[in-house]
Amino acid sequence: MEDKKEVEQLENVDEAVEVSTEKKKKSKKKVWIIVGIVVFLLALLAGILFLLFNKKENKTSKPKKEVKSEYRMSGNSLEAFDLYFLQLENEEKNKVYSPLSIKYALEMLAEGADGDTKAQLDAVIGDYKVKKYPNNDHMSFANAMFIRNSFKDNVKEEYTKTLKDKYNAEVIYDEFKDPKTINDWVSNKTFKLIPSLVDDVSGNDFFLINALAIDMNWNNQIHCATGSKATVPCVDDGMYSINYAHEKLDDESTTAYSVVDYPYTSEDDFYGGYTSDNEFNGQKHTKGATVLADYNKYDIIKDLGEEKIREILKPEYEAWLKTEEGKNDKPLEEGINKFIEELKSNYGKSANSTDFLVHEDDSVKVFAKDLKKYEDMTLQYVGIMPKKEKLNNFVKNTNKDELNKIIKNLKEVKIDSFEEGYVTRIRGFIPFFKFEDELKLKEDLKELGIKDVFDPDKSDLSKMTSKAVIDKAIHKATIEFSNEGIKASAATSVGGYGAAHGPYFEHLFKVPVKEIDVTFDKPYMFIIRDKDSGEVWFAGTVYEPIKK
Repeated sequence: MEDKKEVEQLENVDEAVEVSTEKKKKSKKKVWIIVGIVVFLLALLAGILFLLFNKKENKTSKPKKEVKSEYRMSGNSLEAFDLYFLQLENEEKNKVYSPLSIKYALEMLAEGADGDTKAQLDAVIGDYKVKKYPNNDHMSFANAMFIRNSFKDNVKEEYTKTLKDKYNAEVIYDEFKDPKTINDWVSNKTFKLIPSLVDDVSGNDFFLINALAIDMNWNNQIHCATGSKATVPCVDDGMYSINYAHEKLDDESTTAYSVVDYPYTSEDDFYGGYTSDNEFNGQKHTKGATVLADYNKYDIIKDLGEEKIREILKPEYEAWLKTEEGKNDKPLEEGINKFIEELKSNYGKSANSTDFLVHEDDSVKVFAKDLKKYEDMTLQYVGIMPKKEKLNNFVKNTNKDELNKIIKNLKEVKIDSFEEGYVTRIRGFIPFFKFEDELKLKEDLKELGIKDVFDPDKSDLSKMTSKAVIDKAIHKATIEFSNEGIKASAATSVGGYGAAHGPYFEHLFKVPVKEIDVTFDKPYMFIIRDKDSGEVWFAGTVYEPIKK
């Protein structure tokens, strides 16, 4: 008789990787690549578990007392749990992880738990409800339980039925002679971005795996690139143009406000001198993209009054008609009428280089941008940069209520979003980044209060199988953020304050301006969320973006 006893190994890995043109044939449809997988590894501790099982084989587990957690989930929106790992591993380095995958791992683990082990898991899971996500060319979401053929009868049928019905999980039996079956499945479910997950299966009887990946386009490029590699559309074909006749935004300007942004046609231009001077965290040569927006909601006619404007213009225009340049211009009344009509046309003028959302106050800058909607789901990227305090202090002190308030205050860049009585001018630089990271998930979960499942003396996973304990918990993820999801990108050239003053009558009215600066030049945090439900797919920090 063989006395080998089961210890579980569950590994859930979350990983996000942008697919380059060189790596994927479908790259012309891709803009974002983010992949995440969380895996709990359940390793067998044969000798130890044999002794434990003999001592406690008659034990029945029931919750001894109610367990409470300050990280208890109240639903599927942005929760304290989503920030927990960022705050616990609050190091000054690039970080990325998927709260969504960790939640799925805990949910599936809880289905097999009982007694105090389940009470600890439920104290965190709370009212969270798993959602079945679609699978398509842009999003993959999959669960599976891999079971050694010889161990098949030891896993309870009711548990595997729950995985199938509730989590749409596959139950796959294998000889476990090598990891090929598992790795092929993971590769397939992550758009082949994770070709190998498991190195050795010889000491394990089962694996419980959740894998998710997204590969999505922006609605429009952050900044236009019109070269042959550009696969995502540009706003207005990449041409950015705005002018306010007879109005200036500052005292120094000698011409009316005007900006023209010409698109570039190759990634070489974009990664050249136009981005080489952008600094991030004190380091030069940061790769990224500019964002621009102008909105005129200042009604100068209403504010100053048409008669007052005529009084200002009349003596100046009379003097103009006496000059060599102005002697053949329109007569006094006709010339002033034309000037006022041009002045009136400024109200309501707007332009934006791409679609995005923005918020700025005394403490933070926020840039947000939606990905394309796929099967009625829109994911949204939100970058939050503290203006006054270091990022690690901001992360430590922020909470879900503050972040939800920031998200609620985001304004879509359109004319109706901004304050009446002002010209709103938005300028910014958004860095690109690409990195991978790994959580200390086992230690983090213990700090969270989920302890018994890792303790051979206390672990109760009796609804899944007989005596077992979680030996390892690993979370890995990678993310790449770019202009359109490939390594080629674009650049911009922004004009100053209009063309040279020509031989025509001019009077410049200074107008009230509100400037919004969304230049991300210091470390910041980000989340990627379901725009409708608030479910957080990824969270992280950026300390080192891509450099030229």
